Amino acid sequence: MSLQTLVDQATIPPDSGSASSPFDTDSFNEAVMSTYGRFPLALERGAGCRVWDTQGQEYLDFVAGIATCTLGHAHPVMVEAVTRQIQKLHHVSNLYYIPEQGELAKWLVNHSCADRVFFCNSGAEANEAAIKLARKYAHTVLEIEKPIILTAHASFHGRTLATVTATAQPKYQKYFDPLVPGFHYVNYNDINAVEVAISELDEGDYRVAAILIEPLQGEGGVRPGDVAYFKKLRQICDETGILLIFDEVQVGMGRSGKLWGYEHLGVEPDIFTSAKGLGGGIPIGAMMSKKFCDVFQPGEHASTFGGNPFVCGVALSVCQTLERENILQNVQDRGEQLRSGLRAIAAKYPQHIGEVRGWGLINGLELRANIELTAADVVNAAINEGVLLVPAGPKVVRFVPPLIVTEAEVNTALEAVDRAIATLTA
Repeated sequence: MSLQTLVDQATIPPDSGSASSPFDTDSFNEAVMSTYGRFPLALERGAGCRVWDTQGQEYLDFVAGIATCTLGHAHPVMVEAVTRQIQKLHHVSNLYYIPEQGELAKWLVNHSCADRVFFCNSGAEANEAAIKLARKYAHTVLEIEKPIILTAHASFHGRTLATVTATAQPKYQKYFDPLVPGFHYVNYNDINAVEVAISELDEGDYRVAAILIEPLQGEGGVRPGDVAYFKKLRQICDETGILLIFDEVQVGMGRSGKLWGYEHLGVEPDIFTSAKGLGGGIPIGAMMSKKFCDVFQPGEHASTFGGNPFVCGVALSVCQTLERENILQNVQDRGEQLRSGLRAIAAKYPQHIGEVRGWGLINGLELRANIELTAADVVNAAINEGVLLVPAGPKVVRFVPPLIVTEAEVNTALEAVDRAIATLTA
C-alpha cells in the first residue's frame, strides 16, 4: 500500500457515530496526571504529514510528535514492519542474542562514528546511560574520584533526576531538589566559559570528566552550535582526556539534513545519543560510543525493554528507508524552502519577529523579546489555520515536520503561519 493510498483513506470522513460528540476532556483530566499543558485538540488518526482530530478536522502536522515521526504517520514501510515483527517475535530478554538488535546496531555503527551501541527506550534513558558511562570511565580510566560533567545553559537532556540536573534550565528543576551532584553549567557557544570552568573545577578530588552538549539546542530555542566553538571543544577534550558527549536526541537521524548533527560541525564525539526519530515514533533510544570508552561490564547497566525485537525491527526499517529513498536530500531542500519562507514572513513583521534559524527540518522563528506576543500565541493561532506547531521556549516557534514533507505542504504551512501572525498583529 502506497503512502498516497493511506492519505486518501485517512481523508475519508469517519463513521457518523465516531465524531458525533466532542471529546470528553473532563474525564480525560480526571484519569490522567496533568503533566502537560495540552492544546485543545484530540487527535485520532494520521497519514503522511496530516492528522485528523476526533471531529474530523484536518491539520498539517509540523510537530511530528516533537521531531519524532520521521516518516510521518502510517507510512507503508512502518505499517509493514510493525505487522511483520509483531507476528514474528515482539519481546524477549536481553539475556539472549536478539538478531534484530544486532542488525540495527550494525547499521548505526556503519553510518556513524560509533563502534558500540546500547539500546534503551527514550532520549532521557540514552542520556542517563551516557552519564553513567562517563562516570565509570572517569573513575576507572581517568582516576577521578569526584567527576564533574559540564552542560550548557538552556540545554535539555531529559526528565529523569540525573538528566533534569544536566538540563541547565531552572524551570525544569524546580521542586525536584536535591538534584544529582556532579554537574556544572556554562554558556552555550562560549569557549572561554568552558576553559574557565575546567580550570576552576580542577581542585582536590574534583575534575571535569566530560562535556555533554547538543550540536543544536532544541528546547533552548533552536540554536545551532558554532563550528569554531565545537572544534575547540574537541581540541580541549583531546588534550585533557575529557570525554565529549553529544545529545543528538532531537537533531539526529536526519532531522538536520545530515544523518547526525555532528556532521555540521566537523568534529566527532566520543559518545552520542539518539532517540525520537530513530524509531519514527516507536519508543527507542540508543547510546553510542567509541570503543575506547566502552567500559561497561555485564550487570552495570541494562534495560528490560531496550533493544527488543519489535522496536529494533521497526527502527531498522526507518533507517533503511531514510537511506534508500534519499530522504536527507528532501530534508535539505525543504529546510531551505522553509527558512526562506519564514524569513519572508519575518520581513513583513519586523517589529514582531526577529531571527529565523535552524538546520534541515528543525527551525525556529524567534519573536522579539520586547513584545507581549508569545510562541504559544502563534501556535494557537496556527491551529486555527490548520497547522500544528510547537514552542521552543516562550519566544521561539519550532517547525519540525516529518522528513517526508513536500514542497506543497511547506508552502501551505507558510501561508497558514502568515495568516496566523497577521491575525495576531492586526
